[in-house]
Amino acid sequence: MPTRILPAVGDTDAVRSLTTLLSQLPDAEPVTPVTDSTQLIDTLARLASESIDELPEVVVVHERIGPVPALELIREVALRFPAVGVILVTSDVSPGLFQAAMDYGARGLIALPLGYEELATRVHAVAQWSVGVRRHLGAATDVFTGVGGTVVTVSGAKGGVGATTTAIQLALAAQASGRSAALLDLDLQTGDIASYLDVQFRRSVVDLAAITDISPRVLADAVFPHDTGLALLLAPGEGERGEEVTERAARQIVSALRSRYEIVVVDCGAQLSGAGAAVVEMADTALLVTTPDVVAVRGAKRAVRMWDRLQVRKAEETTVVVNRHSRGTEIQPPLIQKITGTGVAATVIPANFKELQGAVDAGRVHELDAKGTVKQALWTLAGELGLVKGTESNSHRNGGRDRGSLTFRRRKELGR
Repeated sequence: MPTRILPAVGDTDAVRSLTTLLSQLPDAEPVTPVTDSTQLIDTLARLASESIDELPEVVVVHERIGPVPALELIREVALRFPAVGVILVTSDVSPGLFQAAMDYGARGLIALPLGYEELATRVHAVAQWSVGVRRHLGAATDVFTGVGGTVVTVSGAKGGVGATTTAIQLALAAQASGRSAALLDLDLQTGDIASYLDVQFRRSVVDLAAITDISPRVLADAVFPHDTGLALLLAPGEGERGEEVTERAARQIVSALRSRYEIVVVDCGAQLSGAGAAVVEMADTALLVTTPDVVAVRGAKRAVRMWDRLQVRKAEETTVVVNRHSRGTEIQPPLIQKITGTGVAATVIPANFKELQGAVDAGRVHELDAKGTVKQALWTLAGELGLVKGTESNSHRNGGRDRGSLTFRRRKELGR
């Protein structure tokens, strides 16, 4: 069987040189090259959605790929598509880079300028490794080998609009439908999902921030298994430690969760940090929760404009969820859509805090009355978003784009 090889090269001359050599390899089947990181992830995602067998055995990543840096891209591929072997082509063959490439998930490194013998040897070895992994995954029943989980971020237009309750119920709905689901509290300074779900915990998302290789075992040690079946990765008890979760760490943590769970819901809170910006940017669905009042809707408008200025996310790629809605409210969803320029979820959450108060005060939000209008609306919203088994939809998915190469701090400095 021929070895399928997908080159990921941004430089025109390098593309020509690499594809020429690949076409000369015995039993090699080079596929159409991709020219940037977004195209590579989208291509692999499309192939994996059909079958793991449709994925190329080998991906060759050139050092000048962009916009996501080569090592970050290699980590993303290794986490989301564990059956694909990645080779890095680089002019830097120092021991330090070699070790870094291996730590990030590469299966080999080839020095520039390219040589036929070295390329043939490395491609053959990585292809054999890939075939072995696929054989193992094919026999495993407890390994999630899909395209990678769906990531949904939930942000608040301002504090107190119900973003945390929304995030919790969306994750619970997904879990109850038979999907494996994780809930990440990325409201790093003030997040308190633990109190909402009556959890006492020792480990938090901060424990993963400094780890360069988040293996399944390391991830499992940091995650709290809730009685509902949800996997919880909680915000630190000491809010000042939230600064340890950088943009880079956030991408890595969410990618690790995405590789192990079908649904990953992230509570981003109402304050945009570098970590939150990175995750909103890479999310398949970005929700912005608002209440139908002037202050909250203005907050939603400011948030949408800020996301656009910082190149985090465009307005049309954001979905507003209207919480505490009533028919008598002057501000209705169509007006919110007009003001923010976003999409608005068809499902609105009714104003009925009495249903929530007892469960919130007791820290038992997971025990909301199933017949209550608030829970029913939130679970209906989960179905609308395709999070509930049997209701999958591509209408809210944007391919897990990971579009930005600039850090949040740099984007801020540039005033973008």
